[in-house]
Amino acid sequence: MAEEAITTTGIARHGATRLPSVDVDSFNIELKDEDGFLGDRASKGAFRKMFDKWRKPLKKSEEDPFGDEPSDKISKKTLDAILIGDDVEAAAVLHSAIEEFAQELAYVTRRFLKTKAWAKTERIVVGGGFRDSRLGELAIARTEIILKDEDFNVDMVPIRFHPDDAGLIGTLHLAPSWIFEGYDGILAVDIGGTNIRCGVVETAWKKMPDLSKASVWKSELWRHADDEPTREGAVKRLVKMLQGLIDLADAEGIKLAPFIGIACPGVIDEDGSIEKGAQNLPGNWESSKFNLPASLVEAIPEIGDHDTAVLMHNDGVVQGLSEVPFMQDVERWGVLTIGTGLGNARFTNRKKDNDKKENGKKDNDKKDNDKKDSDKKEKKVKS
Repeated sequence: MAEEAITTTGIARHGATRLPSVDVDSFNIELKDEDGFLGDRASKGAFRKMFDKWRKPLKKSEEDPFGDEPSDKISKKTLDAILIGDDVEAAAVLHSAIEEFAQELAYVTRRFLKTKAWAKTERIVVGGGFRDSRLGELAIARTEIILKDEDFNVDMVPIRFHPDDAGLIGTLHLAPSWIFEGYDGILAVDIGGTNIRCGVVETAWKKMPDLSKASVWKSELWRHADDEPTREGAVKRLVKMLQGLIDLADAEGIKLAPFIGIACPGVIDEDGSIEKGAQNLPGNWESSKFNLPASLVEAIPEIGDHDTAVLMHNDGVVQGLSEVPFMQDVERWGVLTIGTGLGNARFTNRKKDNDKKENGKKDNDKKDNDKKDSDKKEKKVKS
């Protein structure tokens, strides 16, 4: 008798283009020019190279205010302090690197805006680790100014939540709202090329049904790049982290929905496999024989008294989804995540479509009522 296959409990497709609040118009676009992938021009590594380049003239004269510390080893906290410190020369070096990076980010953003999928984008949210710094915020603001000077009518804003939290909170928007009824939170997973982060996300759904008050109650980080595990070892550690969070939530009286949301690099197929883009993860995650959602369902078949449902989507998409409650004043918007590479996704709000239909219905109802009133007046005149 053949072994019965474990499948994920379905409430939607993995990597879906239609989600409860938005349509995902595109994600993980890999634009290229003669020098290679455009995302490499606006990554964390690219900024560090620019920073190092602007240090070189001072290194030659042995007057480098940053000393002997390699450019890629100086923390963002230290660089932020220099921006507002008394060392004018050191601050000038950083501002030069920020300007060069902003020019590159503007170039890359222009290329996205000129694609069919990104047409008519009104706002771009910028996330990723680079955003979590003053120098990142300055680069984002400068990029917006450059684009507006070139008549691109688009706002660029830093992501609202801390990037680490955004990658977990965004998973809430993968699930339909009815799944939150009667529960306090969900399990969320954010998988990256260096770290795997798991957390319990409290929905605050009863207070704010739009999930704008959602927050990470507890999270756990594993820097898998240091351990260099096998793929199977990574999954085993992930399951252990999730089981630990389930036990913690239970001990604190936090009722978890039977749902696990996953953010993962790459192009996610509807069956939960990864088509491409997962090359930085431990082991071969793009194998047709590997399916992370199915592995989690097998390891954690139930949460509470219900079958576990698992949904996985691209990490850039998920980080962007954390902004859904705050993007209701626009219709088309996107996200760029500046990290090892440049993640990207473009969204169209579905709520806007519903509002238009509702407004259209109201207009028609008003016309019908006006016509009835007019008919009544006409009858009175005739009588």
